[in-house]
Parts: sequence; structure tokens; C-alpha cells
Amino acid sequence: MVQRRSLPDVDKGRALAWLQGGATYRAVAHRLGVSPSVVWRLQERWRATERVQDRPRSGRPKKTDARADRYIVRQALTSRTITAERIRGQLRVATNIQVSTQTIRNRLHNVRLRSRVPAKKPKLTPVHKRARRDWSARHSRWTRHQWATVLFSDESRFNLMHPDKRLSVWRREGERFNQEVLAYGGGSVMVWGGFSANHKTPLYHIQGNLTGARYRDEILGPIVIPFLQQLGPQATLQDDNTTPHRARVVGAFLQQQGVHRMEWPACSPDLNPIENVWDHLDRQLRDNHPPPNTLQDLLAYLQHEWQNLDQQLLRRHVQSMRRRCNECLARRGAHTHY
Repeated sequence: MVQRRSLPDVDKGRALAWLQGGATYRAVAHRLGVSPSVVWRLQERWRATERVQDRPRSGRPKKTDARADRYIVRQALTSRTITAERIRGQLRVATNIQVSTQTIRNRLHNVRLRSRVPAKKPKLTPVHKRARRDWSARHSRWTRHQWATVLFSDESRFNLMHPDKRLSVWRREGERFNQEVLAYGGGSVMVWGGFSANHKTPLYHIQGNLTGARYRDEILGPIVIPFLQQLGPQATLQDDNTTPHRARVVGAFLQQQGVHRMEWPACSPDLNPIENVWDHLDRQLRDNHPPPNTLQDLLAYLQHEWQNLDQQLLRRHVQSMRRRCNECLARRGAHTHY
């Protein structure tokens, strides 16, 4: 851990409270990421002055006041993916205060907001790990022929804008898996697709919110059922546990159609090979020159790339299922590298 040389005001109060509660200098320093000497000087200052704030010192005064600082923090919390450069521009327009991007970052660091890459994998509880481990144990000995009869399917959202080809979010410690910090930037397109070892479905554009009834009427009926009939009597549908997929109308429809549905452990995108295909399409999109300028261009590009996906690539992903199961078992249900 890189140790800081000073503490923001919000941490000084916490450090003092821990010390008064009986914690040692070393324990407090470890929790805050500073050296024990910083904590010792903080307590000495409190004993001498009954204050933990830095003493007034000479030098250039701050260019932002308390109101401007609150404005900076509010912008980062409102739009977690906003850049320091954009906050700087908005601050200049709103308050006529001109500062550097480093000053913006410093003000956010003072309230423990730091720029981080958003979490891509869901947090796993012991219950999730047990379910993933049990599922992997039941499927670890499936043959390639058995996996070839599975239709892997899912939805995915693609963003029109990728700032600097890398998305970061402002978050505090402990907010890694909070859904509100994983906001999408710019316009986006949601699509549904599916594939097996030897075939793939059309890429379907989902407009608006997907409900159970829409999933049945727009995807399962016209796309999935004919596809499964083409795979043969042993065909199996794989879809995850999102609300539209598990709606009662969907379950009743699949039962009426005689569709065999694979049970799926919650929070397991790494076990679904279609996630690797979405990642492949996203990388193709980012590397495309020139990039799409409108949502219509984005959709057309995705449909073109999906149509031209190499079936050998899809087959390799399907054939990786046994390795995924074995790795999940080896990791006792934790995330795999896929």
C-alpha cells in the first residue's frame, strides 16, 4: 500500500475517534494508509490545540471556496463517469473560477472520491459460490456433443461513447460493487443474441424496457423456438436469471413448447461464453475507425459484425465450458478468469 503523507479532514476525525477508543497508532495508520508518525502528530496536535485541522500557514490561498468545493463534489456524484477536465470546465462556467484538473482531483480526494475502473464482475456471497460450485460439479463431465446442443443467449448494452477508450468512475472505498456507480455514458443500444457450437441467431435490437411478455413475444417465439428445433430434440436453452427471463409468462410458455431449460447459477457471467463474444464485439467497436456517430450507425455496425462472426470462434467458446467448470471448482466457486 502506498502511504500518504497527510490526511484529509474527514479522516482526521475518524483517526482521533479510533485512538480515543483504544486503537494503536499502527492499527489506525494501517487502516488509513499513512505512517504511524502521521497519526502520532495528529494526536499531539489535538492535545496541544484541541484541533485536528491544519494550522493556518503562509502561501497562496485556495482558489476555491467551500461553495465551489461542494459544486465539484456534486458533479462527480451526479455523473460518476465525468472527467476532471469536464468538471473544471463546468466550474468555470458556473462560478467563473479557473483551476487546474489536478485541483479538481485534489478536492475530490479530500472527500475520499477517487477515479477507479468500474467493477465488471458481480460480488459473490458464500451462497453464490456454493451454487456456482454445485452447478459446475454437475456439468464438469459434459461432453462436447452435449455442450453443442446448448443455445447460449443473453442481452448486452453497447455505449456510443467510450471516453479515451477507458471508462472510469468516481467512487469511495467500499462502493466497488454499488450499481449506481456503474452508470453508462452517452447513448446506448441494447441487443439480444444467441449461439451454439455450429449456428448463431440473428442479433435482435431491444427498444425500451424488456419485459417477460416482450421476451416471450419478440425473442422466444420468433427466434429461439425455431433455433432450438433446428438443433434437435436434445436442444437446451441457456439464459440467466434476470427478471424478464424468469417471469411466469416465460416459464409457462417454455413449458408449453416443451423446451428444456438449463438452470443457471446467479452472478455467473464468467460461465456464459456469450459474454466473451460481447467483449469481442466491444473491442471491435472501440478499434473501429471512424467510430459510429449515431445510435443508428452503432446498431448497424453491431449487426454487421455479428453477422460476420467466425463460427470457429463461437465453437471454441462453447468448447471452453468444461474448462470453465473445472476452474470454478478449483476456485471453490469464486470467479474464473474468463
